[in-house]
Amino acid sequence: MAALGRTIRQSMRALMRNKAGFLGFIGILFFVGVSVFGPLFIEYDGITHVERRLPGARTLFQGPSDEHILGLDWKGRDILSHMVHGGRNLIITSLEAGLIATLIAVVVGAIAAMVGGLVDQILSAIANFILTIPQFPLLLVLASILSFSSRFYMALLFAALSWPALMRAVRAQVLSLRERDYVQAAIALDLGLPHIIIREVLPNLMSYIVVNMIFSIRSAMYYIVGLVFLGLVPLKEPDWGVMIFTGRQQGAIFNPDGASMILSPVIAIALFQLSLILFTRSLEEVFNPRLRSGL
Repeated sequence: MAALGRTIRQSMRALMRNKAGFLGFIGILFFVGVSVFGPLFIEYDGITHVERRLPGARTLFQGPSDEHILGLDWKGRDILSHMVHGGRNLIITSLEAGLIATLIAVVVGAIAAMVGGLVDQILSAIANFILTIPQFPLLLVLASILSFSSRFYMALLFAALSWPALMRAVRAQVLSLRERDYVQAAIALDLGLPHIIIREVLPNLMSYIVVNMIFSIRSAMYYIVGLVFLGLVPLKEPDWGVMIFTGRQQGAIFNPDGASMILSPVIAIALFQLSLILFTRSLEEVFNPRLRSGL
């Protein structure tokens, strides 16, 4: 326990030493915290409020005010409540997609490299075939054909199409590590493929895997928002992507009073993406003890 606590403290020091990475870490905590705990303090406003229409106004759109910090949407609903309640599903779905894609890539890449032969050829051929298919156009076609009863199925679809690139990189790294003495010793001792991959190989790839997992989460978020924006997946409020879609449909982009309905989720998504990018800059120090000298 003492060693674990010391490792955690050293990791946090390494994270805090990189100011950009620490800023990204704080940004991630902020968005996750607001999405998880915000609904406990801010009630969701899902009812149309005709009584909030201003005298002489043609729509219920309103700009930011003291009572409604981010203004009102086309139904007179508080935009702040939609922002607080709308991030959870998008973040969870993106996280699921990134985790599943990374898991598939790591398992398939490691097995292909360690087993070799026909298994390697078949798995590499499958990955190469998927890489030749334009990903987003294929997602558009599949989303228009399939009916997503759950966001989890959308995460599975993204993961099924996005693992090959990381798989090829993991395979190349494992092929290099396979020639190391300690891996050859484990093979000679017949410790078993799961033991060799999990205990001997993957720890040396952890920083690389985590960074690529974060990039997968970023890509998944972009694709999910894109599909929602185009109306190709079920629109269920509250959701940042749905806010952008309905805002465009209701003319918020042409109405100064309604601009906040589109700008708020766009800025939130951009800041969350930026936080992920900055956070990856400090991960190398966290995972590589040689870079923590003097901590």
